[in-house]
Amino acid sequence: MNTSIKTKKQLSGKVVSDKMDKTVVVNTVRYIAHKKYGKYFKVDKRYKAHDENNEYKVGDIVTIEECRPLSKDKNFTVISKKA
Repeated sequence: MNTSIKTKKQLSGKVVSDKMDKTVVVNTVRYIAHKKYGKYFKVDKRYKAHDENNEYKVGDIVTIEECRPLSKDKNFTVISKKA
């Protein structure tokens, strides 16, 4: 019996836009190594995340968690704000 429990992906990043209603855009940064040369470089990705009470503003560092699809391209919710 295969009992694999999937964990929800959690990411942290900076809020770069809060102009939409109940949605913020969060920019996450990862550092990955080049396959051939081994040099590390920065990869940015933006995620749309659900913000129920419109409480997060541009510049906030937040943690987002994967959830069911809430719209065409919104699959994350904001969990908390890092101090």
